[in-house]
Amino acid sequence: MLTLPFPVKDANATAGGKDLGNLPEWDLSDLYSGEDAPELERDLEWLEKACAEFAADYEGKLDTLDAAGMLECIQRDEKISTIAGRVMSFAGLRYYQQTTDGERAKFLSDCQEKVTVFSTPLVFFSLELNRLEEDALEAMYAENTDLARYKPVLDRIRAMKPYQLSDELEKFLHDMGVVGDAWERLFDETIAGLEFEVNGEQLNLEGTLNLLTEQDRATREAASREVARVLGENIRTFARVHNTTAKEKEVIDRWRGMPTAQTGRHLSNHVEPEVVEALRDAVVAAYPKLSHRYYELKRKWLGLDQMQVWDRNAPLPIEDTKTVDWASAQNTVMEAYTAFDPRMGEIAQPFFDKGWIDAGVKPGKAPGAFAHPTVTDVHPYVMLNYLGKPRDVMTLAHELGHGVHQVLAADQGELLSSTPLTLAETASVFGEMLTFRKMLDGAANDQERKVLLAGKVEDMINTVVRQIAFYDFECKLHAARREGELTPDDINALWMSVQAESLGPVFEFMEGYESFWAYIPHFVHSPFYVYAYAFGDGLVNALYAVYEENPDGFQDKYFDMLRAGGSKHHKELLAPFGLDASDPKFWDKGLSMISRFIDELEAMEG
Repeated sequence: MLTLPFPVKDANATAGGKDLGNLPEWDLSDLYSGEDAPELERDLEWLEKACAEFAADYEGKLDTLDAAGMLECIQRDEKISTIAGRVMSFAGLRYYQQTTDGERAKFLSDCQEKVTVFSTPLVFFSLELNRLEEDALEAMYAENTDLARYKPVLDRIRAMKPYQLSDELEKFLHDMGVVGDAWERLFDETIAGLEFEVNGEQLNLEGTLNLLTEQDRATREAASREVARVLGENIRTFARVHNTTAKEKEVIDRWRGMPTAQTGRHLSNHVEPEVVEALRDAVVAAYPKLSHRYYELKRKWLGLDQMQVWDRNAPLPIEDTKTVDWASAQNTVMEAYTAFDPRMGEIAQPFFDKGWIDAGVKPGKAPGAFAHPTVTDVHPYVMLNYLGKPRDVMTLAHELGHGVHQVLAADQGELLSSTPLTLAETASVFGEMLTFRKMLDGAANDQERKVLLAGKVEDMINTVVRQIAFYDFECKLHAARREGELTPDDINALWMSVQAESLGPVFEFMEGYESFWAYIPHFVHSPFYVYAYAFGDGLVNALYAVYEENPDGFQDKYFDMLRAGGSKHHKELLAPFGLDASDPKFWDKGLSMISRFIDELEAMEG
C-alpha cells in the first residue's frame, strides 16, 4: 500500500527575510482542513471498511473473474490507493514542514500504522494476480479495452512474480514495514535536529551547506569543517541507521531470491539492468573529459594549486554575489516555461497562486527540495528551501518541472500516473534546461555567459557524475554489508573510494570529509534511487538535442510523453523522438552536451 517516500499553514513561518520577498507557504486544505478534520476521519473509516470488503469479495477468487469483474476489482483497488494516498500525503507534508514537532511526527506515525493495518488484508491481491496465467490475462485484455489500459500496472506487479514469497510471509513483511519506516524517521529527525555554528551564527544543515557556495573562501572552509565536526559527532547513529536498513534489505532480498541488491530498484523503475550498467559505465568512462577536465579549469580560475572540497561549489571570482528575490525567480522560470509552450506556463502558474509551494527556510523543516504528486484528484505540492542563490532558481525550475509532469500525468488515474524514477526526472531536468537556455540567451556579455555556463556544467556534473559516484558507493555499501556489520570507518572508506575517482586528481580531501555520506537522504529512503538523476539528465540532454535539431512538432510529442505517466515503457516513450536508451551510444549523446559546454569554457580561456 501507499507510503510517502519524501514527505497547514505553519503558524511559525516567517516571510522570506534577506530581501527575498514574500515566500509562499503550503495551503494543505485541498487535502484536509486539519488533523482533526471530519473528512479525514470519514476517509479513514471508509478505508478500513473498503479494504475489508475488498478482501472478502476477492481473496481466493481472482482466478474466477471475467474481464468485467477484473476491471471492477482493479478500479476498487485504485480507489483505495487514492484515499490512502490522500491521507498519507497530508500527514507527510505536514510532518516535513516541521520534522522536529512531536505532534506532527506522532500524527504521521499513527496514520502510517492505520493505513498499514487496514491494507494488510489486501496483500493477497498481487500474490494471486501473479498466479494467473498470462494467456488468460491476454484474453481478457483483448475482450475489454478498459481493462487493457491497466496492463502496464499489472505487468509491473507481475515482474515481481519470480521473487514472490508465500502469502503468510508477504503479509508479515507488509506489517513489518512500519518498523523499517521508523529507521527512516530516526534519520530524518536526527538530520533536522542537527545544529551548526559558523562564524557565530546558529544554522541547520541546509543553511550550513548553503555556505559552501559563498564567495568568501574562509567561510566555505569553516562551513565544511563544521559539517564534518557535527556529522562526526553523530556518525555512530548514521552508521547504525545504514547498517540496519541495508541489513533489512539484504534479508528481504535473500528471501525473495533477488540476484543483486539493485534488482528491486530496477524492477520498480521498469528498466533493464543492462541499460543502467551502460549508463554507469559511460559516465565513469567520461570522468576524465567531464569532471576532471572541468575542475582543472576551475582550479585555474580560483588561482589555487590544489582544490579543496569546499571549493567544489564555489562561485567564480568574476561572479557577482547576488541574491535573487522570489518574484525575480518566479518571473525567470515562468518566462522560460511559457516561451517553450504557453501551455506549460498555464500549468505552472497555479503553483505560485494557490499555495502549492512552500519556499522558506524554517526551523525543523526538512532539508532539500521535492515535488510530491499527492493523489490524482488533488494536485502536487512543491517544497523548497529558498535562499535566493542563482542555483535556487534552477531548483525552482527543476521542482516545478516535476509538478507540471505530475499534473499532466494525473489524467491517467492513480495507478497509471506514477512514473518510474528514471523517467520522473525528465520534465524536471528539461525545465532546468529551458530556464538555463533562457538565461544564457539573455547574457549581457562574455563574462556573464561564462558564469552561466560554468554553473550549468557544475549542476550537470552534480547530477550525472556525482550521482553515479553515489550509485557506486551504494553498490559497494550493500555488497560489504552482506559480509557483516560495517563500522563508521568501513563506510567512510567506501565513500572515499569513489570520491577521488569521480572528482579527479585536482582535489585534496580534508580530514572529516570521509563522513559526508551521512547526510544524503536517498541512501536511507530509496536505495539506488540516485542513478535516476543521471538517467534523467542524459535522457533530457539527448531530448534537447532533438529539439534543437528539429523543433517542429516537438512540443506536442513532449506533452504526450509527460501525459503518458507510467503507462508506457521508456522504449515506447522515446521512439517518437528517434531515441533508444538501450543503445549505449544514447548515453554518449547526452554526455557530449556537457563536454561541449566545457569545450566552450576552455575556448574562452584562449
